[in-house]
Amino acid sequence: MIDPFGRSITYLRVSVTDRCDLRCVYCMAEDMTFLPKAEVLSLEELDRICSAFIRLGTKKIRITGGEPLVRRDVMTLFGSLGRRIGAGLDELTVTTNGTQLARYATALREAGVRRVNVSLDTLDGPKFKAITRLGRMEQTLDGIFAAKAAGLAVKINAVAMKGVNEDEFDAMLAWCGEHSFDLCLIETMPMGDITGDRTDQYLPLSIVRSRLRKRWTLSETDYRTGGPARYFTVEETGRRVGFITPMTHNFCESCNRVRLTCTGTLYMCLGQDDQADLRRVMRSGGSDDALEQAIVEAIGRKPKGHDFIIDRRQDRPAVARHMSVTGG
Repeated sequence: MIDPFGRSITYLRVSVTDRCDLRCVYCMAEDMTFLPKAEVLSLEELDRICSAFIRLGTKKIRITGGEPLVRRDVMTLFGSLGRRIGAGLDELTVTTNGTQLARYATALREAGVRRVNVSLDTLDGPKFKAITRLGRMEQTLDGIFAAKAAGLAVKINAVAMKGVNEDEFDAMLAWCGEHSFDLCLIETMPMGDITGDRTDQYLPLSIVRSRLRKRWTLSETDYRTGGPARYFTVEETGRRVGFITPMTHNFCESCNRVRLTCTGTLYMCLGQDDQADLRRVMRSGGSDDALEQAIVEAIGRKPKGHDFIIDRRQDRPAVARHMSVTGG
């Protein structure tokens, strides 16, 4: 699949649920209203769409949410997709908040998953509670170390927030080095109507990287995972630190991915609202050929890039839908 700008689209991110057992302040409103079950694709429908993408040349699928591991029977989807590794699919991964990893880490490994991304914005217990509203840091840490014990490579994802966790990144880099984890820092993005002003949270990662270099030697590397992060090797630990910078430097020129929501809506760009309704195609009796045609037509509308700008005058996000709806 080639988009209008010559980019090969080989990476699909699939949200299997909009639900989550946490309420992180940058992701969800505290009193979220979740989708009714009838609007959410069944696991069989999700598998059918993923299979169509694999036939069209998708090499990597990442399962996301909400929190994907709270979806009932979600391991059946991992098992089905895992059997496609080496038969069209190169990699199956997952992004999680870690709360369910202690339960599922071994099963994920057995299904063919080799890498997991775990959201962890702080190593301070009370601060973790404040950021997640409902979380216990010990539960997430237990999940992280269960994943490591199961043989999964762990990457820690942390959203950089001014005045919240900006004084912790030295410690987090050291902790990740100690436990053989990579770290990826992410600029907060203006998505969804949540309490608070994201302009106050926004912290440019160019500043963070400059601060880290006062203690750490960050060397350029051509390491890539297929996503938007730019990675550096931390010479003192031998691990990597990545920076995802949708605000200070968009990564659109090399974008190779699209996102499927749990309702079957395909978004060609995280920061744009154009979409394709794949649920309608399937539930109206569309054949696999019709489904593939709908996907190819959607890829043909993929925009050149996003436009993440917080509108201070209107006090509204650049994109109205929550990150949990689109998929992390």
